[in-house]
Amino acid sequence: MFWYGHDLSGWGWFTMSAGMILFWALIITFGVLLYRALARPGDIGTPPGPAHPRPTPEQLLAERFARGEIEEEEYERRLTTLRGRTEDGPRLTKS
Repeated sequence: MFWYGHDLSGWGWFTMSAGMILFWALIITFGVLLYRALARPGDIGTPPGPAHPRPTPEQLLAERFARGEIEEEEYERRLTTLRGRTEDGPRLTKS
């Protein structure tokens, strides 16, 4: 290939080297993008976020009562407070 004076000059080597680096960069980029597209969990349209919704304050209070961390009287008092009602029945409001 390099016989008879048909050798590659400095620019030829540079172009060939840059082309090879660009070629492999494109192949690797395509592979990474393909992997990310195929390995994505769930549908494309679903927004990322927690799989389970957060428990409500009432659910957390019920869990504490079920574990025995609080007594029934305290559970009822806190549940009433969470629901925003007093013992008389009217709703509590912020001023």
